[in-house]
Amino acid sequence: MEFTKMHGLGNNYIFINLLEHSFENLDFAELSKKVSNVNFGIGSDGIILICPSLMADFKMRIFNADGSEAKNCGNGLRCTAKYLFDHMYTTNPSFTIETLGGIVTVTVGFDDKKTVQQVTVDMGKPQMAKGLIPMAGDPLAYAVNEPFQIEDSVYRLTCLSMGNPHAIMIVDDVMEVPLEEIGPQIEHSPLFPERVNVGVVQVINRQEIQYRVWERGSGITMACGTGACAAVVAAVINNVVDKNVPITVHLPGGDLTITWDHNDHVWKNGGAEYICHGELQL
Repeated sequence: MEFTKMHGLGNNYIFINLLEHSFENLDFAELSKKVSNVNFGIGSDGIILICPSLMADFKMRIFNADGSEAKNCGNGLRCTAKYLFDHMYTTNPSFTIETLGGIVTVTVGFDDKKTVQQVTVDMGKPQMAKGLIPMAGDPLAYAVNEPFQIEDSVYRLTCLSMGNPHAIMIVDDVMEVPLEEIGPQIEHSPLFPERVNVGVVQVINRQEIQYRVWERGSGITMACGTGACAAVVAAVINNVVDKNVPITVHLPGGDLTITWDHNDHVWKNGGAEYICHGELQL
């Protein structure tokens, strides 16, 4: 099986092209666990399958390093868009990609050699109601600054879905929060029946934030595209950054630009890079 390893701000995946080969009998959940292992596989945050779609121009499926299937992946979307345009599966700079979290429109920016340099993704509208995240409690209620106690500490969570569920905390210093300890406890809390990504936000100014994330199924990663979007939405709701203004999000792997516009759509802009191409021994 041929593969391509790509990353968006260090959030890296093994991409498998199913547009020409189906591999119908393959257990992709097990494959993801195998190839994601840095000692016995290739090493990655998971695998992404690039597939045909009956609903959009293309489809992508995301499997985390633990084999669980994710609904969406912002960094993976940018990589998928770059792969499709660079390999001439489309010549249209704007096209749609189906995910489990819905259909997403992407627009690529390319150089004079038609190589994609930047990708802008319409991530759609954030879902704030608990029933849509999903989160336990009144399905119509919002979770804004809700207390979550771990031993003697109380953390304030603002929760929403950007195709994936996110619990966001506004903190004074993202490096002071023991994310590797509290991340899995919040992720696996009964509050979140489908588990949850956990992010911490430090406000630098009203157009700039710092962000770290614990991703469900993968742990701490260098970047999370849907998480960066959720971080900006949560920051707007908590009135520490402004709506309808481009917000620079600093992640460990690099920067993204996120705008929550007046139509309530969230727009994400950033790059994507190839790491290597190869053949996987099944």
